[in-house]
Formats: sequence, structure tokens, C-alpha cells
Amino acid sequence: MELVIDRLSKQYKNKIAVDRISLQLKPGVYGLLGANGAGKTTLMRMLCGILKPTGGTVTLNNQDVSTEEYRTMLGYLPQDFGYYPEFSGVDFLLYMAALKGLEKSYAKKKIKELLELVSLKDVAKKKIKTYSGGMKQRLGIAQALLNDPKLIILDEPTAGLDPKERVRFRNLIASLGKDNIVLLSTHIVSDIEHIADEVLMMKDGQLIYQGEWTEDNGDLEKFYLEQFGEEGLYE
Repeated sequence: MELVIDRLSKQYKNKIAVDRISLQLKPGVYGLLGANGAGKTTLMRMLCGILKPTGGTVTLNNQDVSTEEYRTMLGYLPQDFGYYPEFSGVDFLLYMAALKGLEKSYAKKKIKELLELVSLKDVAKKKIKTYSGGMKQRLGIAQALLNDPKLIILDEPTAGLDPKERVRFRNLIASLGKDNIVLLSTHIVSDIEHIADEVLMMKDGQLIYQGEWTEDNGDLEKFYLEQFGEEGLYE
């Protein structure tokens, strides 16, 4: 399993949002770090096939991002996910499974497994409008996993969560990275420190760092501060 990003670019009139990024990612958790406006969301939207690049290519196991084969291997949790507040958690997942073209008996079995995985089994029949922010995010993770994706893209999944929910979420993401490629975008440094196998750092549309972050590299938070200032450093 390999995601290959080759000289990927996106330009809006006079602004280059993503500037010739190249990466080769294998199973593991990759933390995409950068201040707001660095180009993280634009990059992720291109990796999901939502946004057409100005230049470059994206392939997963040699399947181009524009193909149905690529989409069947993709799970995506956007930063602003559209929930239906009057739906129960289980009804929402059944609806999303139908949109993904999953067979109903398979979907029911898979939803039962996922509700257990994200610790929502006990509130599965309650309306989403009664869920906390963390519960909604965990439901979002569940919908992203309905089709057993090999590439899981999560855009700011822990923003606004309390510390307890954030730890629960980190543990879930870490477990997903054992067999899948998980790309986690955030501007919360502590999320990256705890679970990422590799750190990817973007600034002004460019990749300014890629690799494992160990104690030999120094303090990640300090490096982040040098690049971006105080923005994003909160718990």
C-alpha cells in the first residue's frame, strides 16, 4: 500500500496554495502540521479528489485520484462535517453507507463493529443533536471507516475537544495507523507528538519538514514556534 504524491500544486489567481509537493506514504500515521492558511486543507481536498490540482498527480496503489478504484480505498473526515441533527447515530451511519453503495446486510454488521470501536454503542439510537463535540467527531471517524478504507484523511479532527476526548481520539487514530495510511492534519502540536510516526510540516504551501521526530531533533513545540509563532499552541 503506497500513496504517491508527485509535484502536486494548486494556484488561485495570484496565490499558490500548494507548491509542488511530492511525498511517498506507506501505512502509518502522518501528522500534517502547520498554521492556518499553510495549505493543509487544500492539500487534503486534492488528495480526496474534491479539488482539482493545477499540476501534479496523486495515486494510491497506482490508481489515480480521479478513479472509482481510488475512491473505494478512501475514508475522509473533513474539518466541517455535515451532520443531520435529527438522525440517530445508527441511522446516520446507515444513510452514509447507502451513499457509499454498501450492501445493507454488510453495512449493518460493519456499523455495529464501528460503534463499538468508537465507543458509541450505548448512544447509537440517540439523536446526534444530543451528542457532545467529541461524540460527533467519533461518529465522523466511524462514517469514514464504513468502506474499510486504506487511506484515511482527517482534517483537524481534535479541534475543540476537551483533553479527555483528545486522548481517546489519539488512541483510536494510532490503532488505525497499524494497517492503513492515516494523514492527520492539525495545528495542535501535542496531537502530532503523541501519535505520528512521521511529521510533515507545511508553510506557505510548501513542505518544510518531513521525517520522524525524535528527541535528537529537539523540542517539536519550540521548532513550531520558530516557524509559526504562538498560533495553534493550545491544549
